[in-house]
Amino acid sequence: MSAYKTLLLGSFSLLALTSVAHAEDAAPANDKPTEVVITGSGYKINKDALMSHVDILTRDQIDQKPAQGLGDMLAYLPGIRSSSFSPGASRPIIRGLEGFRVLVLNNGMGMVDVSALSQDHAVPSDPTEARRIEVLRGPSALAYGGNAIGGVVNVIDDRIPTQAPAKGYEGTVALQGSTVDEGLQGAFNIKAGKGPWIFTFDAFDHKTQDYNTPVPPQLLSYSEAAGEAPDTRSKQTNSAQDMRNIGAGVSYVGDFGFAGVSYKDTDYTYGTAIEQDVNIRLHQERWDARAGINLNWLGFNRLDASAGYSDYNHAEYEGADIGTQFLSKGEEFRAALVRDGQGKVSGTVGVSALKRDFEAIGEEAFVPSTTTKQNGLFSQYRYDSGQWGVEGGARVDQTTITSNETGFNRDFDTVSASLGSFYRPSAHTFVGLSLTRSERAPADVELLANGPHAATGQFIIGNPDFKTEVGYSLELTGHLMSSENQRFSLDAHVYTSHFDNFIDLRDTGTTEDSMPVFQYVQTNADIYGLELEGNARLGERWGQAFNLNLAYDYTHGDTDIGPVVRIPPQALTLKLESKGGTWDSYAEVRTVDARKSRLGTFETPTEGYTTVNVFTSYKLPETPNVSLFAEVRNLGDVEMREATSSTKDAVVEPGRNLRVGLVYNF
Repeated sequence: MSAYKTLLLGSFSLLALTSVAHAEDAAPANDKPTEVVITGSGYKINKDALMSHVDILTRDQIDQKPAQGLGDMLAYLPGIRSSSFSPGASRPIIRGLEGFRVLVLNNGMGMVDVSALSQDHAVPSDPTEARRIEVLRGPSALAYGGNAIGGVVNVIDDRIPTQAPAKGYEGTVALQGSTVDEGLQGAFNIKAGKGPWIFTFDAFDHKTQDYNTPVPPQLLSYSEAAGEAPDTRSKQTNSAQDMRNIGAGVSYVGDFGFAGVSYKDTDYTYGTAIEQDVNIRLHQERWDARAGINLNWLGFNRLDASAGYSDYNHAEYEGADIGTQFLSKGEEFRAALVRDGQGKVSGTVGVSALKRDFEAIGEEAFVPSTTTKQNGLFSQYRYDSGQWGVEGGARVDQTTITSNETGFNRDFDTVSASLGSFYRPSAHTFVGLSLTRSERAPADVELLANGPHAATGQFIIGNPDFKTEVGYSLELTGHLMSSENQRFSLDAHVYTSHFDNFIDLRDTGTTEDSMPVFQYVQTNADIYGLELEGNARLGERWGQAFNLNLAYDYTHGDTDIGPVVRIPPQALTLKLESKGGTWDSYAEVRTVDARKSRLGTFETPTEGYTTVNVFTSYKLPETPNVSLFAEVRNLGDVEMREATSSTKDAVVEPGRNLRVGLVYNF
């Protein structure tokens, strides 16, 4: 518990600093602020002033995205890939890290699901319900602890309103259909009330059939290894999806701030694609409460508080028979004092707590029932003089995992910290360097797994004696923007990470219950990489402004027992955009390299591919709040298999797809 005392002492020292800084009127220089990042520290920071990589998807972008899982929607961002187990189960992979090292949040709170437990488990949230999605890597995610060692994906909705709509109501209707899977999707949301009471309601429905493929789904080598005849299908069978969300919320908004509650109900059924008769049906009910209270105390000007309760269950069906069931109930609380937008010093001090009860039922329940409790204390501060600045923070957690079935009971004390500095050589240039230490307690499945899992076809074994996983990361960040009408901009991120006691799931080369045995092991690991994002304004013609966007990433990973498995190959995306008047269009070319070397013992090679997407949208002149859009994805109908997917030899990405839709904002 000494770590808690140390952090408390440091926090109170910083309280004194903020009290002095409260008297300062000079704000850091900022030339035309860009997008403000909400997730992370609690205090707002402009995107181009962060010392690590952050990407933001806005509501307008999300409304016109394909009907996809969260991982697939984010996969074109540099440093992000999808687990691509099946269309229904796609979780984000960040800088080669996945599962328990990547936190998927809803308004800063955990999902309390089982999506990190296995690649076939879906995130019970559709991106369409989001007002914005923020993806953070590196020290920006420190406030969420060691489980954000890879990064954080925060799905931010407006179900609990923070302010009244300008005209007393506002909302969106979005519809789209797709040919490759006979898909139909509809989404509706509304916010109403002039205050102090504001009400929201939203609904979402998405249905698809098995999708068409450009080649037979199974590779010949996969069919031969399984003792099957060559695959001749033109569809990815058992890939259909059926998802429904209904949510509602209410807030009381006044001069004091806001306070509100919300409810969401999710039903989702999807096929696992790799197994022809295995599908998963999940249901989640979620209650959330959130408040932001304005105050003036010791230099802090806001108190943010959130609490949530989730009741989640999913069943894996083999034909008409229920196989394994997974149940997860939990509650979470988070509160933070925030100093934001006052002079040169920003900061936050907060606490968090969660409890999760997990239960697996069935003959193939490969993880015993467990209870996980975690209490955390965090603090983060930033000093920005305008030309230079420093930022640092720390978080300590105590995690307890117990299992009455096995008599297991262990406590883990973890400490995470970061320190960084930045410099602005000019009004349009930013350079930052940050060092982060993150410590993560092993998850229950990594400690206690011992049994077969039909959906992934593996017999999985954990190790109850695992130590905490510790990662050390160094990241160099640069933002460059031309001063002449911002005609050119570039974001560059170079990072390197070393892990002690890195937890990895590896093939043992043996079989049990006619399944290959995979065992969690601990080793040392090193991961490094590069991410680039660039934009160039090409000029104007025919009433359209033309821009060229570039995104590139490269990741390399090694462990003491071989390469990091399923490491993403390098990828380059070029997008030519035209915007102006009633038309917005783009043509996008994405090239993903092959992965034929540096493979784990149980991995197979992956071919590279180049795909083209073409999109256009049109705002009706009489009613500019209505836009129609159309897109052709995978224009060349090319074969695409993702090296990050454990099912890539039997699951191929969809073929050519025509997608049309409508968005009506009112």
